[in-house]
Amino acid sequence: MIRDITIGQYYPVDSPIHRLDPRVKLAATFLFIIGIFCIDNFLGFGLAILMLALVVYKAKIPFSYLLRGLKAIFILLIFSVVMNLFLNRQGETLVSFWIITITDQGVYTAAFLGLRLILLVLGSSVMTLTTTPLELTDGIEKAMRPLKKIRVPVHEIAMMMSIALRFIPILLEETDKIMKAQQARGADFESGNILQRAKSMVPILVPLFISAFRRADDLATAMEARCYRGDVGRTRMKEMVYRVQDKIAYVVIFLGLAILIASRFVPSLPEILRAVGIL
Repeated sequence: MIRDITIGQYYPVDSPIHRLDPRVKLAATFLFIIGIFCIDNFLGFGLAILMLALVVYKAKIPFSYLLRGLKAIFILLIFSVVMNLFLNRQGETLVSFWIITITDQGVYTAAFLGLRLILLVLGSSVMTLTTTPLELTDGIEKAMRPLKKIRVPVHEIAMMMSIALRFIPILLEETDKIMKAQQARGADFESGNILQRAKSMVPILVPLFISAFRRADDLATAMEARCYRGDVGRTRMKEMVYRVQDKIAYVVIFLGLAILIASRFVPSLPEILRAVGIL
């Protein structure tokens, strides 16, 4: 499961999505997240899934590789869906047994929450899979440049976010190595109750934290050795400039957001049937 996390990793391939300006992909991810929280019916979710599938196809990312990222949130996804399914008592009762009560509103809420979590993870993964850490840093810094006027440390914030994303696959790989080394010594991470499993994680967390601090210290030393002083006097070999395809992508992004928001006001099938007198 450690190797199944796709957020923070880069999938190297030549595609129209990879060639887009990182600012376009950042805006697309941000607006897509807004869109999936605006929709509240299955038509909107169907449109969002269709849009995401089209982007993944154009990015030439295997769907199987992208879906691997859902394994990391499987427990959280199941927990959230079950809690909303059984604790939401609003609406018409569908099933009632002992202390378990399932309503139609609970089913809708659980389904919508599960779909939102899935789309949120997949949409964020597409951005990191198609954008290198360096491009992501430059894109965040460029997008936040107006905040410099109010003395916000834009470059430092962008650098920290980029380093954090870059360290995700490194720390996951380190965790996987430590777990295999401990299992080779007879450690058991799967049996026992929750408390016993938590205690068995201590031999993993201690060396993992030591390794993370060591890597952070090495990175700081390397940056100081290269006379890194933030963005003061810094130049770039490749300046980011919007091209025609980037401007077209912006139009498509805002059009997609408008479609997702408009789908919120489309009546559902039961409402249509009631309006024509069938129900």
